[in-house]
Amino acid sequence: MADARPPRESVRTDDGPQDGGRTDGRGQPVYHPDLEWRQTVRGAKPGDRFVRIATHRGFTRVGKNYLVPRAGTGEPGTRVGRGLQRFKRLLLGNPIPTANEGHQRLDKIRALPVFSSDALSSVAYATEEIMKVLVLAGAAMLYLTLPIAVVIIALLAIIVISYRQTIRAYPKGGGSYIVASQNLGVIPGLTAASALMTDYVLTVAVSSAAGVAAITSLFPPLLPYTTELAVGAVALLAMANLRGLREAGTIFAVPTYAFVVMMYLLIGYGLYQIAFGNGLVYIPPASAIQPGSEAIGVFLLLSAFAQGCTAMTGTEAISDGVLAFKPPEADNARKTLLAMGLILGGMFLGMSYLATHVNILPATEETVLSQLGRTIFGVGPMWWVLQMATALILVLAANTAFADFPRLGFFLARDRFLPRLFKFRGDRLAFTAGIVLLAGLAIVLLVIFHGNLDSLIPLYAVGVFTSFTLSQAGMVAHWRKTREPGWQRSTVLNGIGMVATAIVTLVIAVTKFVHGAWLVVLLIPFLITLLYGIHTHYIRLEGMRRAETPLLPEEVHVRFVVPIAEANVPARQALAYARALAPDDQHVIAVHVTDDVDEANELQAQWHTWQPGIQLVIIESPYRSLGGPLLAYIDALQETHPKDTVTVVLPEYVPSHWWEHLLHNQTALRLKGALLFHPGVVVTNVPYHVSQAEPKPKPV
Repeated sequence: MADARPPRESVRTDDGPQDGGRTDGRGQPVYHPDLEWRQTVRGAKPGDRFVRIATHRGFTRVGKNYLVPRAGTGEPGTRVGRGLQRFKRLLLGNPIPTANEGHQRLDKIRALPVFSSDALSSVAYATEEIMKVLVLAGAAMLYLTLPIAVVIIALLAIIVISYRQTIRAYPKGGGSYIVASQNLGVIPGLTAASALMTDYVLTVAVSSAAGVAAITSLFPPLLPYTTELAVGAVALLAMANLRGLREAGTIFAVPTYAFVVMMYLLIGYGLYQIAFGNGLVYIPPASAIQPGSEAIGVFLLLSAFAQGCTAMTGTEAISDGVLAFKPPEADNARKTLLAMGLILGGMFLGMSYLATHVNILPATEETVLSQLGRTIFGVGPMWWVLQMATALILVLAANTAFADFPRLGFFLARDRFLPRLFKFRGDRLAFTAGIVLLAGLAIVLLVIFHGNLDSLIPLYAVGVFTSFTLSQAGMVAHWRKTREPGWQRSTVLNGIGMVATAIVTLVIAVTKFVHGAWLVVLLIPFLITLLYGIHTHYIRLEGMRRAETPLLPEEVHVRFVVPIAEANVPARQALAYARALAPDDQHVIAVHVTDDVDEANELQAQWHTWQPGIQLVIIESPYRSLGGPLLAYIDALQETHPKDTVTVVLPEYVPSHWWEHLLHNQTALRLKGALLFHPGVVVTNVPYHVSQAEPKPKPV
C-alpha cells in the first residue's frame, strides 16, 4: 500500500516509473497538462518503489487532457468579490450547469405565458385603437369596430395556420430570419431580422406603457410618474429573464392565466346580462373623446384596420422558440400556437362585440377595457381584479420580446451578423447580452416618448408584419424547392398568408407613416447596413493571411523591453521573468523614461551597484511624457532589429483595495492600451499584488 504521507525522497529509476509516472533528473515530480502529477518514491523496504498520483482539487478529469472544474472553482478570492457574487446570486439565482439545460425547457403550460403574453395582452388595447380612429367620424361609426375585428381575426387564423406550417418544416426553430435567409437570401433575411429587432424593442416599450396606463386608470394620482413606472417595469422584466427561461415562465404564468380567466368572465357575464339580465348601463368617463365629424372613407377604415392589427403582434414568437419546448418540441409548439390563436381570437371578438353593443367611447384617462369592466362588473372587487390582471399582463407581455430577441441575437451572432458576445449564455443559461440590450433600448424609447402609449402605437406593427410577409414568402419558396408530400397545399396556405400580410404591411406603412411609422421605415435599412457591416468585418478577419509575428517557433527571435520606474521588487520580478525567457542577456533591455536628470543618475548608480548583467537605457523626456518616448523607442527597436519579435514586459502593481487604485497612475494599463495599436509587439504583464507584500501576523 502506498504511503499517504509526502515522500521524503524521490528517486529516478532506470526503467521509468510505473503507470506512466516519471521524474526529472533531480527526482522532482513531472506535471502533466491535465493538472495531474506523478512522482516515483521509495517504499519502506529496499527495492520497493511506487508512483504517487495526485490531481488538482479544483478539477475533475473526465478524459485525457479533458477537465471539468468542480463546484466552487474560480470563486472570487477577495471580500469585495465574494460580496458582489452573493448579491448577484441573490438577484439572479445560483448558476445552472450546462448539463441541466434539458430541465430548463418549457412544457405547454409554461410556454404559453412566455411566448404568447404579447399576443394575448394586445386584446387590452387593440379594440380601443380601432375605436380611437373610428370615433373621428362620429359615434355612429363605432359600430364598424366589430366588422373590422372580424377581418383581423380571419387574418389571425391565416397567420396561425401558416406558422404551424413553418414549425412543421423547421422543427428546430423557424423564425422569420432563418426562413427568409435560407430560402430568399441574405438581404431578405437581414430585412426580417431588422424588422423583428425593431418590433421587439417596440413591444417592450408599448407593453410597459400600456401596463402603466392600466395602473393609472385605477390610480389616477400616478399619472405624473408614467415614465418612471414604465422604466421600472422594464428593469424588473429584464431581471426576471436573467434568472432563466423556466423561472420566467413560472413567474409569468399566474398573471397571464389570471388575465385570460378574467377576460372570459367579463365576456361571459356581459353576454349573460345582455341576454337574460336587465341590460348594461354605461356612463362615459369625463375624459371621453368627443366624436368628430370626419367623412368616413377608405383611408379612415384602413387606418382603423391598421391600428387593430396590433392584436397580432407576437404571434410569430412560438415559431422562433421551438427549441425552448420539451420534447417533442415541434408538436408541443404547434399545439401551443393553436391554443394561443383560439384564446386570442375569442377574447378579441368578445371584447369588440361588447364594446360595440354597450356603445363605449374611447377616453384619454380610462381605457376601453376598464370602462367595460366598470359597466359589467360595477366598481368593486371584480373590476379591481380585472384591472390588476390587465396591468400585469400588459407589463409582462414584454416577456415575449425578452424570450425571442436574445434568441434572434444568438442566431445573428452565430452567422456573424452581430458581435460574438450575443452567443454567450450567462450563469442561468440566459442570453445575457441580448436581454440587457433589449431592456436598454426600450428604456431609451420610453424616456424619449415619456411613456406615452398613443405616441408609441403608430411605430408598432410595421416591423412585425414585414417579418410575417418575408417568413411566408420564404415558406412558399421552401415548399417549391423541397416538393415534400402535400407541398401544393402547403404552398397555397403560405401563399395566402404572404399576400395577406403583404397587404397589411403596405396599409400600416401608408396609414401610419406621417404619425411616426416613417421612423421605423428608415430604421430598418439602417439596421440592415449595420448588420452587414459587422458581417463584413468578420469575413475580413477570416480572410487575413499575413502574420504579424512568425508562425514557426524556430523563426521567433524574442527581444525583451522592460520599462521600469525604479529598481524595486516589481521591476526585478519583471526583469527576472524576461531573462528567463530570453536566449541571453543581450536580448533584454531595461528602459527608464525620465524628466529628472538627477533621478536618472541615481537610478544608474543603483544599477551599477546591482550589476544585473543587462543594459539600462535612459530616455529623457523633454515634455514630461512617458508614453510617447517609450513607444517611439519600441518602434525604433523594431526598425533596428526587423527579424526580432519585440516583447514588452510590464511590471504592474495590483492593489488589494479598490481605493488604492486611486494612489497609482495606472501606467501599465495605459501602456497596454497604447501598445495594442503597434503591430508585431507582444505585451506581457508581471503583476505584483500589494496584499502579498503586507507582513502577515505571526501565530500566537
